[in-house]
Amino acid sequence: MTRGRFAVMAGIAIVAYQFLPDTGWWTAGWQVAVGWAAAGAVLLGARRQPRRDRTPWWFFAAGVFSNVTGIAVAHASEVWWGLVDLPTPADPFFLVLYPAFAAGLGLLVRRRDEWRNWTALVDATTITTGFGLLAWVYVIDPINLAAKMTRLAHASQVAYPIGDLLLIAMMTRLLRGGGNRGAALWWMSGSLVALLFGDSAWVVMDNMGATGLMLENSPWVGRLLESVFLTAFCCVAVAALDPSAARLAHPAAERTARLGPGLLALLTSASLIAPGVLAVQLHHGSVDNGWAVVVGSTALFLLVVARMAGLIREVERQARQVRELARSDELTGLPNRRAWNDELPRALERARRDHEPVAVAIVDLDHFKRFNDAHGHPAGDRLLKAASAAWHGTLRKVDLIARYGGEEFVVLLPGTDAAHGQEALTRMLAATPEGQTFSAGLAVWDGEETSDELLQRADRALYAAKASGRNRIEMPAAA
Repeated sequence: MTRGRFAVMAGIAIVAYQFLPDTGWWTAGWQVAVGWAAAGAVLLGARRQPRRDRTPWWFFAAGVFSNVTGIAVAHASEVWWGLVDLPTPADPFFLVLYPAFAAGLGLLVRRRDEWRNWTALVDATTITTGFGLLAWVYVIDPINLAAKMTRLAHASQVAYPIGDLLLIAMMTRLLRGGGNRGAALWWMSGSLVALLFGDSAWVVMDNMGATGLMLENSPWVGRLLESVFLTAFCCVAVAALDPSAARLAHPAAERTARLGPGLLALLTSASLIAPGVLAVQLHHGSVDNGWAVVVGSTALFLLVVARMAGLIREVERQARQVRELARSDELTGLPNRRAWNDELPRALERARRDHEPVAVAIVDLDHFKRFNDAHGHPAGDRLLKAASAAWHGTLRKVDLIARYGGEEFVVLLPGTDAAHGQEALTRMLAATPEGQTFSAGLAVWDGEETSDELLQRADRALYAAKASGRNRIEMPAAA
């Protein structure tokens, strides 16, 4: 079955559900049939994927199957045994959905991204904390704790919004991580949004005592709310049947953390929930959840600080990378001309202070254009990389070799006189790969000239080496 065909059939079934006869077995049976069909479609989609990628979808199918089975159990318990008080025999079936979905989402997160993605964890925790405070104030805390509700009944009622918060945390973590962002991911997101909306609406109306009245006087409202859950289950099936589901569990390529407008708006909204709740309660003249607001706002403040610290560290890391890239040659990895221009004056100042000699050489690969024309530019690039690596290996740690431009390189030899400079360049010439040679001009600093003047002398010596037949090292003629 294709994704499109199932989506059409599911849409027709959900619309037809609104017009079914108002009898319990008709409506319950229809919901169970649609839900079981969705679970079967999830399993069918899982079979089309590689074996190692099927496990998350098995958890999703198990959650859908258990939840819709709970509909049949709930109706049978009410009709045959009159069990309507919480907890009902159906509640365990309903609640299995949350750990099953959380396990499936957790497996996807683990396979797509590293769990220790602290930025994603902080963002997920911030959003979950904000909505958790909202759930506590308007969903969990108002649940009736009077004598008529046992502790077990209260626990089963509270378990639903807690399960919703668990799914919010897992889905947010999944969306904030890396990995493929195809249609399957967005169908899964839509499924969880529908599920959370349905749960929240149901619990809020139940806290207001409106559920029974709604089902008695406006059964169509109940049908619409139940259709939200059916839509959520069918969205999971569409996600499993989508071709992009096969890539949903693929590891993420490394990417730079990005704080886009949508995420920024969501984080801002979550962070403002605590003061918003406090403002609403102050407006009504009574702060009923003061400690919850204090805990929530404190947690959100610390999470925002942690997020800011992470952003600052990321900016600093990127700034270091930019500085390094600005001073490195992209092809050879050696320092570039900018780095050379910064280092040479400092080296001359150290030599002046320590009364030590310093030598500078300009190296030019012989007949490099001819090599490029004969072997192609990729081969020329490989020669430049191989030569720079070989030359670097012959130098001391205190020496510096940089790419000056094209096939020209410059060498800084601190504490080196003319004789030792000749020896160093001779070793470099012998190490030149692929049978190639170079011409070099070597100049020893006279203790007075500027860095530009020193380079000019080395450059004149380089031209003398080329004029003398190449494959040699020359020094400038005495003035």
